[in-house]
This record gives sequence, C-alpha cells and structure tokens, in this order.
Amino acid sequence: MLVRVITKTMTSANLYQHRWLLIRLPIVLAALALAALAWWWLYPMPQATLTISTGQADGAYQRHAQQYVDAFARRGIVLKVLESEGSTTNLERLQATPPRADLALVQGGFGWSSAPGTAAAREGWTVQTLGCVDIEVLWLFSQERPLTSLLELVGKRVAAGPEGSGHRAMLKRLLKQLHLTPDQIALSDLSGLAARDALAQHRVDAVFMVASPSAPGVAALLSSPGIHLASLRRTTAISERNNYLEPRLLPEDAMGPHQPPQDTSVLTTPTHLLVRQGLDPALKRIATAVAVEVHGSATPFLLAGEFPYLRFSDFPSAPEARQVLSQGLEGLEAVLPFWWAQLLQRLLVIGVPLLLLSLLLSRLVPAWVRWRLENRVTRWYGELRFIENDLAANAVNLGGMDLSRIHARLNAMEIAIVGEGLPPELAQRCYTLRQHVHFVRRRIGEYRGR
Repeated sequence: MLVRVITKTMTSANLYQHRWLLIRLPIVLAALALAALAWWWLYPMPQATLTISTGQADGAYQRHAQQYVDAFARRGIVLKVLESEGSTTNLERLQATPPRADLALVQGGFGWSSAPGTAAAREGWTVQTLGCVDIEVLWLFSQERPLTSLLELVGKRVAAGPEGSGHRAMLKRLLKQLHLTPDQIALSDLSGLAARDALAQHRVDAVFMVASPSAPGVAALLSSPGIHLASLRRTTAISERNNYLEPRLLPEDAMGPHQPPQDTSVLTTPTHLLVRQGLDPALKRIATAVAVEVHGSATPFLLAGEFPYLRFSDFPSAPEARQVLSQGLEGLEAVLPFWWAQLLQRLLVIGVPLLLLSLLLSRLVPAWVRWRLENRVTRWYGELRFIENDLAANAVNLGGMDLSRIHARLNAMEIAIVGEGLPPELAQRCYTLRQHVHFVRRRIGEYRGR
C-alpha cells in the first residue's frame, strides 16, 4: 500500500511541478480542438455562394434576380442565377436531392394547398417562403378583339410557354376546370417577346402568360398596336375555385398611357421567393432583408413598402422571414456587415464559453493536484503515527524482526519524501515530516540498545 501511495504521490508531484506543460497546455489544446469541431460541425459559417432559379431571359424573374445579385454582393455573398422554363422547374430544383438551387421564384398555385399531387407528396416538401415579392397577372392577349373567356380559346393556337413553365401549368389547370382537353387547343412553347412577335405575325391566335406587370414581354404586348388585353368575366367564380388567385381591377393607364386603355378586370397570383428549408438561418434572414430592399417600391397593385408580405401564402413561411419582416434584422446583424456579424456571433457562442471553461479548469486542476499532494503528506503523517503507536503499545514485546520491519517502513517513507520533489509550497511540511521520521528512528535505536 505504501508503494502505491508513493507512486501516486510522485505522479501528482510531477504534474504539479510541470503544471504549465502537463496540465494547462493540454487544456488549451483541447479547448482549441473543441472550438474547431464546434465551428465546423455544430455552428459552421454560412456558405458564401448561393444559387437562385429564376425563369426565362426576358422575364420579370430574371430582372428580379439581377437586382438580388447586386444586393447580395454588397453583403459579400455571391449569387448565381440559373435560368429555367419557369415555376415548375424552379420548384423541382429546390426539392432535388441534392438541391440544385438555394432560392427560387415561384408563382402562386404551386404551394401545399393548391399544387397537384397527393397529400403525402405535398407533406414531403422541404421548401419555405420568405414572402410574396410581386403580383403576377394572368394575361391573355389576342389580335382580333378582346377575349372575355378561356372558352374562346377552343380551336385556336395559343402561345403558353414551354413545358415546365408556370404559364402552361396555370392554363392547363384552368382549362381542365372548364372540362376542356389539351387536344382542343394548339399550345405553342413561345413566351415573352417571341410570343409577341408570333402574335403580330399571325403565327398564333392568342398569348397566355402569368407575369409581373414589369415583365418586358407584358410591356411589349400592351404597347403593340392591334393587340388587345382580355377582360375576363366571372373572375370571382374562378378565384373561389382556386384559392391562389385573386380578382383585381387594373386601372386605366396604370402602366403608362393607354396601358391598358380602360379599366380591366384581371386575375392575379402572388410571386413567392422560396428557399430550401435546410439553408442556414442567417442566410434566410439576409435573403429576406434583400427582398425588402429590392421589392419595397410601389406597383400597379400595391403601395410602396407593402412588399414583401406573408399574407395568404401558399407555402409554409420561414420563421426567419417572419422575424425580419416584423422586426427587421436584430442584434449584431443589424449593426455589422454580414460576415463580421457571423464571425463575432461564433466567437461569442463558441469562444467565450470555452475560454471561461479553460480558465476555470486551468485553476481547478492544479489546485486539485496540490490537494492530492497535501493529502499524501497527511497520509504519511498518519503512517508515522501508526508506527509510533506500535512502538508505544509493544514497547516491551518488540523483537528484532519487528524493529527491522518498522525500520524498513521508515526507510521507504524517507526515500519517498527525499525523492518526491514537492513544490516549494509543501517543502516545509516535508522537512518537518523528515524530522519526525528521524525522531522515530532514534526511538527504534533506543529499543535496540536495551
């Protein structure tokens, strides 16, 4: 037992004497390793590059995306723009495994309460909306005269955008509700400016598109002589069957002189800025702030400052978007550039607790080792006390073998004390202990001299 005590004591003494190298340095290295692990795994820095899926080159989605590129660049984030056929493709890119886009612009009618497909498929969606950022109109143009119903498209050639576009998906859904089959209408893949040219050249009879009033193709069609904007009847009944549609009145000259030439009843649907659910929350907040910056101006349907909003959203809203739209950016993100705010947040969340823990352990562990050393010295005193008790209790009966055994125990204790190398703080106690050992050894000598 005495040998084990000596071994443990010598180990503790070595630790305490080299506490900066053997205790404090490992604590610092362990804290740095934990900080690196937490930084990389638990709380990584947001990605520096995002991808947004938009629409065709001459559409409003593409124009919005270019504004996003500039706004993100001012915050140190690179935004890559992917053209697409339209909303169907955009939604597929967000939900792909792995995702092929981080953000996307999608028109109404593709959300959880309105999109085609089974309920189970809709529940598996992993997208959220950051807000409705624009109002899109269901535009129907013709050349002969203004149309008043989709039933008038039977037997006509209609430019409705390519497969995968929101234009074609919307038109097919509305025609199905009217019990019309696709073979009753000749659909063309043209859209935007190309559709305007085809209508002017009588290569198509009508153009159907779902687009923002700011879309270049819409402006081109409204300003083209001989091309008429439809004024649909029964828009309220249509919107009641489709909760993502809303009847509105487009005022005369709302988009410029004679654009439209008279008050026109139209159906509208919101444009959603969608985000994949797994995107870093900080990037969701900054994307919402970018949307507020880009879409804050007035439109033919909303006053300045009303966009973006989350009312009547057809997609689940991101909590980060609700926070930014109601309160703005908060904390460090409100006063510092984006990357500096993220860096400082991680230093506070990861660095400060680990620093405090390291400082605490750097003080407690050496203190605990010193307590162990003091406890060992106290146990030596206890061992010496047992020896003295043996001498006192067996003063008459102690033989040579007993005295030799006690002498060996004292020698082992003195060797341990001499070779201990205790710190200066405990040297005085060891010196006193050695004096007591010498005193007991003299008493043993006295017994042997009897």
